[in-house]
Amino acid sequence: MDIKDIKTLIKMVTETDITEFEMESAEEKILIKRGKAQEVVHMTAPVAYAPAAAVAAPVSAIAAPAAAPASAPVASSKYEAITSPIVGTFYQAASPESEPYVKVGSIVEKGQTFCIVEAMKLMNEIEAEFKCKVVEIVKENAKPVEFGEPLFLVERL
Repeated sequence: MDIKDIKTLIKMVTETDITEFEMESAEEKILIKRGKAQEVVHMTAPVAYAPAAAVAAPVSAIAAPAAAPASAPVASSKYEAITSPIVGTFYQAASPESEPYVKVGSIVEKGQTFCIVEAMKLMNEIEAEFKCKVVEIVKENAKPVEFGEPLFLVERL
């Protein structure tokens, strides 16, 4: 990815209400965060062009802050986590006036919508990949979520 593409990504992030954007491919990883301070862009070198030792240190340094927060629930072995496939904002319902797609105790059929994760003004429905029962809703409504962050704990049926 060249600098022009990175500048375009930074511009898109600053023009939206998201505070963090992450993109990863086989060759590179880009993380853009914004806040009250300055924007920070982390980019690892393509693996094919750098020695393994040079790439391993920056990747682990970037991954360290993304470790599970201390408040994250500890999942029992009989429960599975439904995680966010993208960085965005978690919504339990289609609109603030609507009922949530699921509640604790809800039985969710394969293909049924759990929630919406908004990313860059696109509403992405997160659907069940298998029949399950919702045991816990981990995230609060209208809060930001990271890639791979647990949204729900479910029990497979």
